[in-house]
Amino acid sequence: MLLLKIAFYWLNAKAYASMAKMKAINPRITQLRERYADNPAQMQQEMMRIYREEKVNPMGGCLPMIVQIPVFIALYWVLLSSVEMRGAPWMGWIHDLSARDPYFILPILMTVTTLLQTALNPQPPDPTQAKMMWFMPLMFSVMFFFFPSGLVLYWLTNNVLTIIQQWIINRRMGVPPQFNLPKF
Repeated sequence: MLLLKIAFYWLNAKAYASMAKMKAINPRITQLRERYADNPAQMQQEMMRIYREEKVNPMGGCLPMIVQIPVFIALYWVLLSSVEMRGAPWMGWIHDLSARDPYFILPILMTVTTLLQTALNPQPPDPTQAKMMWFMPLMFSVMFFFFPSGLVLYWLTNNVLTIIQQWIINRRMGVPPQFNLPKF
């Protein structure tokens, strides 16, 4: 897992830098949305101007996830088909990394870290999109309750390392880490 995180470090660093810049310009974007609420075309032009001036790509935070999905799928299939993993104890209550967590401890921890990671991301200006940013991790977490515990452990470890990396990059960029909690 650590080797994968190191391999994807620079890609993730660019994404987190983009997210930190988005977080920094978020107040300006919110002001634009209020000022040009009745003129969406002008609002889009002004937003694009700000993105160009600040050299920010709004989609820059999505690329690392797209690149990591094939790794995630490959690991899933390896855990499902690996004979060596069957019955291989890990520690504590996990007696088989290819079977689901019998007490759902790893999926719950993974859900908590996913929500923490979501809280560290900049909140989208659109309220509907902001709500979706909170519902999506919950929906995906439901699936993880039935995945092999080795896969959930991989994702949990990835979440923890990602939170640490995101925190460090935000601090380096001068964007103080803040938790963007949902407003329902």
